[in-house]
Amino acid sequence: MRKWLFRLLIPIGIVAVVVWFTILRSDPVSVRVAAVERADVESTITNSKAGTIKARRRARLSAEVGGRVVAIAKRTGDRVKRGDVIVSLNDATPRAQLTLARESLRVADAARLQACIARDRALRELDRKRNLAKGRIISEDLLDALESAHEAAEASCVAATAERDKAEAAIRAVEADLAKFVIRAPFDGIIAEMTAEVGEWITPSPPLLTAPSVVDIIDPASVYVSAPMDEVDSGSIEPGQRAKITVDSHPGAVFAGHVHRVAPYVLAIETQNRTVEVEVEFDDPELATSLLAGTSADVEIILEVHENVLRIPTSALREGRTVLVPEAGVLVEREIEIGLKNWDFAEVTSGLSEGDLVVVSLDRVEVQPGVDVEIEDSTDTP
Repeated sequence: MRKWLFRLLIPIGIVAVVVWFTILRSDPVSVRVAAVERADVESTITNSKAGTIKARRRARLSAEVGGRVVAIAKRTGDRVKRGDVIVSLNDATPRAQLTLARESLRVADAARLQACIARDRALRELDRKRNLAKGRIISEDLLDALESAHEAAEASCVAATAERDKAEAAIRAVEADLAKFVIRAPFDGIIAEMTAEVGEWITPSPPLLTAPSVVDIIDPASVYVSAPMDEVDSGSIEPGQRAKITVDSHPGAVFAGHVHRVAPYVLAIETQNRTVEVEVEFDDPELATSLLAGTSADVEIILEVHENVLRIPTSALREGRTVLVPEAGVLVEREIEIGLKNWDFAEVTSGLSEGDLVVVSLDRVEVQPGVDVEIEDSTDTP
């Protein structure tokens, strides 16, 4: 009986093994892995909301007087030097006033010359009569009259000189008014926007009100990134710290920068989202001049760097600071200790060796310890 029972169990066992390998056992899970490598790991913090490229020197210019636009010397996108004329208004009236003021100066110069010549003649006449008065040839009364005439001529010369100075001051006043009929660049920069056109009438801003600007000029050399950082990180940020900058208009590129200023106050626009403004400058001034103010940008401030340490992609970390390691075609959970960590990489202080492989495709539920796996590819980046 036992012999027949043994003979019956053998085929049953064979069938069970076949069923296990053909039906019950699942196919190996395909996973992506990364090798443990030696490199630098940085501790960083990033802005909590999108940052913005700004310019410290930006002027929105309007005319000081109202008038009709007769010429536009520079257009949007043009570079300008300090003092360059950008917009000219119709200045026929002040130019006519300037011509009149210059003619008045010529008249005042002639009147002054005439008065001062009369003064000099009166002085010579007085000197001659004084010599005669010493010999008692002329009376004292005549000498007194000559002295009074000289004093009057001196006063007339002084008055004419004052009138001449007044006419010269009037010219400067008209020239100052004439300068208001042009808009000049206050500094070297680029025209970001031009809102006027030839033939249009523009008006200055009335008191206590702001009229739309005619010209928007930006100094590209003063470009920086204004980044709102979470208030909990404010104590870790200091001027001079290195930073990485990414700009939406340059996808994939990372630019070097440094913290220039940390705001001394917290913005509380929204109660649940308080931030500190941090200004980050580009290390490459030429690059900064090529970026447009208003472009979105993100900042990653470097707090600390550990050089030449073991690191793995941050995406390989599981809860409890464990990783999955493929060993003999099976995933094995391994506990590790980590040091510095950022969005991309985490420093490994123990639990792994250089060259070990760790699974980075943890976003699938079937990737669990104990499952059979096959390696999809190996990469050094997360």
